[in-house]
Amino acid sequence: MDERAPILRTEGLSKHFGGLAAVREVALTCRVGELHAVIGPNGAGKTTLINLLSGDLPPTSGRIAVAGNDVTGLPAHRISRLGVGRSYQKTNIFLPFTGFENCRLAAQSRLQPSMRFFAPAHAHAPTRAAAERALAMAGLEGRADVVAASLSHGEQRQLEIAMTLATAPRLLLLDEPLAGMGAEESAQIVALLKRLRADHAILLVEHDMDAVFAVADTLTVMVDGAVLATGAPDAIRANRAVQEAYLGSGEAENVSS
Repeated sequence: MDERAPILRTEGLSKHFGGLAAVREVALTCRVGELHAVIGPNGAGKTTLINLLSGDLPPTSGRIAVAGNDVTGLPAHRISRLGVGRSYQKTNIFLPFTGFENCRLAAQSRLQPSMRFFAPAHAHAPTRAAAERALAMAGLEGRADVVAASLSHGEQRQLEIAMTLATAPRLLLLDEPLAGMGAEESAQIVALLKRLRADHAILLVEHDMDAVFAVADTLTVMVDGAVLATGAPDAIRANRAVQEAYLGSGEAENVSS
């Protein structure tokens, strides 16, 4: 695959729930080395979009391609195996397990079926290495043996990202990873996203506008399920329709400072 080609491409992607069009004719792309942020007011369809891309929901119409493969309507586990990892609005980790055990479980999902299931998982060297590498990438190498329930909220969000990294994804779908964080924890996640961007394509849904404008290469603004505008952060900041529909004049001034 051409490294400059989009690893993610959608065309006319739509999702209807009865008479409600939650996502309407969405077209977007994301490339390795790019962080593409999707913003918009509550109810704009952002999480529904992520659920469509990850296979948690089937689309009503349209097309999704990952690394040149048509994945439209495929279940989540098959899309994941094509190199897609995702996080959720609500942290989705195993609280009674340590950080290492969480990441090892994620890495085990990449094992090919074989008679290996008779061997103890903790003895499988490649899986252990993948878990350790993921924790290091997420900045949690010193917290590997801490039970997840004892980690701070920010560390739990880092651990969820580490679990996605343990599956060796090329595309990360991150749904509000900064939700509920203070300034210091937010800064740590933003730094993590900047590090991960070099080797991954990242599609980020986020409400923290300061963080979004600090880290995004491309922004897509959604309103009422449809794309209002897509472009570089400066172009989105200056877009009058975006200011009126979402940012508001006061918030637009804040993100431009």
